[in-house]
Amino acid sequence: MAKRQAKAPVEGRIPLMAGNWKMNLNHQEAVVLVQKLAWTLSDKRHDRTRAEVAVFPPYVDIRSVQTLIDGDDLPIAFGAQNVSVHESGAYTGEVSASMLAKLGCSYVIVGHSERREHYGETDEWVALKAQVAHRHGIIPIVCVGEGLAVRREGTHVAFTTDQVKRSLEGLTAEQVAQSVIAYEPVWAIGTGETATPLDAEEVCAGIRNQIDRTYGGAAAESIRILYGGSVKAGNVAALMQQPDVDGALVGGASLDVEEFSAICRYYEMPVM
Repeated sequence: MAKRQAKAPVEGRIPLMAGNWKMNLNHQEAVVLVQKLAWTLSDKRHDRTRAEVAVFPPYVDIRSVQTLIDGDDLPIAFGAQNVSVHESGAYTGEVSASMLAKLGCSYVIVGHSERREHYGETDEWVALKAQVAHRHGIIPIVCVGEGLAVRREGTHVAFTTDQVKRSLEGLTAEQVAQSVIAYEPVWAIGTGETATPLDAEEVCAGIRNQIDRTYGGAAAESIRILYGGSVKAGNVAALMQQPDVDGALVGGASLDVEEFSAICRYYEMPVM
């Protein structure tokens, strides 16, 4: 099949390729990966107008990553995988938004499906985390998505848009416009299964419509909606061709420099 031209980014919505390292890599390994990633993107003449690249290390790696990125002025953003709803105090093991802001984090992931499943985080809890992130100038990446049972019932769009509505509770339209939503069908995370591009677009379009109804057209046009779930170099171009997909939340593949840099350069891939 002939190669088609990659979709041009919507004005004001530069796609975001976010690499969630999860609980992997110590601080030394993190530095090596970021150095290799920066070199690979530079060597390949990565077009920053076509994709913003961000990495999300474990907490203990953030300072090392920040020092490297800021010191060498690397074209990579960074953020945290989680944040406390509390500003400070006797909350052993928690990390506050003010701490992350002091480290220069641009983003924080909130409500990842693993947090929801293993730590019981509710939509209401996620909304509080999104609020505290905004109070400290950090952009929340709010994760939503359905399990296999919901998908089989055919209620996945309604389920996910309800999650979006509850997980953004308390934010202003302006804050929503600056936020990022990551649609991650739970059944496709780490399983090798991937929603088809049309599956992803169906839900991402539903999310944008929900934002439009609740917060208005300006917020709906500005907010970036990512797809997450076994994203690879081999499927990213077709996913990115969809009008309401503005990037990807990448898990395991972000630990492989060649694979992740290829994902970031989705616009060079043939769209089959």
